[in-house]
Amino acid sequence: MPRATECGVDVESIKAYVDSFRVGAPPHGGCGVGLERVVMLYCGLNNIRKTAMFPRDPKRLEP
Repeated sequence: MPRATECGVDVESIKAYVDSFRVGAPPHGGCGVGLERVVMLYCGLNNIRKTAMFPRDPKRLEP
């Protein structure tokens, strides 16, 4: 919240929103469409890691 105050945001107006993330993200209908997903669909690939220059997984966290 200090960052919001520095940027001139009224903290009280976003308090309920910020507090909702204290126990985890609420259910939502989000959609993760990034460049890698578009390339995967366009090229007909079966794995998104084939489209990323530096794919990451639990065993590889750095390029």
